[in-house]
Order: sequence, then C-alpha cells, then structure tokens
Amino acid sequence: MSGQGSTGNVISAIASFIYPGLGQLCQGRIMAAAIFFFSATLLWLVLLGWIMHIWATVDAARYRNTYFA
Repeated sequence: MSGQGSTGNVISAIASFIYPGLGQLCQGRIMAAAIFFFSATLLWLVLLGWIMHIWATVDAARYRNTYFA
C-alpha cells in the first residue's frame, strides 16, 4: 500500500470501523491488530469501546508502510 488515502488504506479503515483491529490485520500488522482487538473487547465491557473504534479507524487510514516506500 502506498500511503494515506490509498485504496488499501480506505478499505482497512472501513474494516477497522466494523471491528477494531480488522483493518490492521488486512495491512499485515498482526501485533497492532491484536492490541486493538483486545483493547476494544475489554473497553466494550465498560461501554468505552467506541474510543477504540475511532482510534483503530484513524490508525488504519493514516498507516504508511515505511519498509517498502
């Protein structure tokens, strides 16, 4: 994926909006996906999961692969 605004990042942002961590998983960022997934799950238990939804969506949309750029 080339960077912010690319089609891959938009799809990842939508996936993260569906469930936090899903977009990061689509981008191949396994550790970030696990952190967002478990954090959102725990926070939804105290009704604060919407915070992780927003954070994961923005993170997936702004991701820039610096390894291959």
